[in-house]
Parts: sequence; C-alpha cells; structure tokens
Amino acid sequence: MDTSKHAARYINNLSNKLRRRIDAFASRAIFSGSQGRVLHFVLAQSHDVFQKDIEEEFGLRPPTATQILKKMEQSGLIRREVTAEDGRMKRILVSEKARQYQDIVIADITGLEKELTRDIPQEEMAVFFKVIGKMMENVS
Repeated sequence: MDTSKHAARYINNLSNKLRRRIDAFASRAIFSGSQGRVLHFVLAQSHDVFQKDIEEEFGLRPPTATQILKKMEQSGLIRREVTAEDGRMKRILVSEKARQYQDIVIADITGLEKELTRDIPQEEMAVFFKVIGKMMENVS
C-alpha cells in the first residue's frame, strides 16, 4: 500500500478546502457558512423540516444543531414553531428575510457543487458515493 495515500488525509484536505471556499461565498457577509448550508437545505425541502432532519443531513450532534439554529433564529433567518401533534417537536420555518437571500444561497451552493464535480463522469460519481457511504458507515 502506498503510505502517502490515506483516505482520511484526502477527505480532511478536501473538507478544509471546501470550508475555505464556503467562507468566501457572497452570502458570507450575511450569515455563516454553516447557516448558509442549513438555509439551503431548508429552502430545498417540500416538507416540514425539524432539527433532527438537520442533524441527520449534516452529521451534527444535537447541541451543535441547536447552536446553529439559535443563531439563525436570533438573526431573523428562521423561526421555530411547535407542532400541534407533539409539543416537543419544533418545525423550522424560513423567514421572509431569509427568502430574500434564497437565490444567492442556491447559486453559491450549486456553483460549488458544479465546480467540485466538473469533468467527473456520472459513473465515477456513483462509485464515489458508494465508497464514501461505506466509509461513513464504518466510522458510525
């Protein structure tokens, strides 16, 4: 095995590069990169979104998701509404303020995705998703 190639090192390097790129987004002046990713996710859903959905989508621990959502709520980007079915469940609703930034958030995220996957055939992307999925299972 080539000792200079370690999956964890490559994944970490890619993660750092993506984080720096996200921090340079045009929307960064308005909210943090993590808030932008959460906002993009919530805006893209056609069903109710709850904190648990955000935890699962981004692999976050509950306290981390709570912190991000609290900051977004304080900034007026979202509000949380208790559901009639279960008083403990709070639906995440996007504010009108956040909707003003919808186009820029979507452009930032989709642009990064296009740049990241440019010139990679669909078949190779399918293999990538299969392998990364297995890696995620292995460390869960």
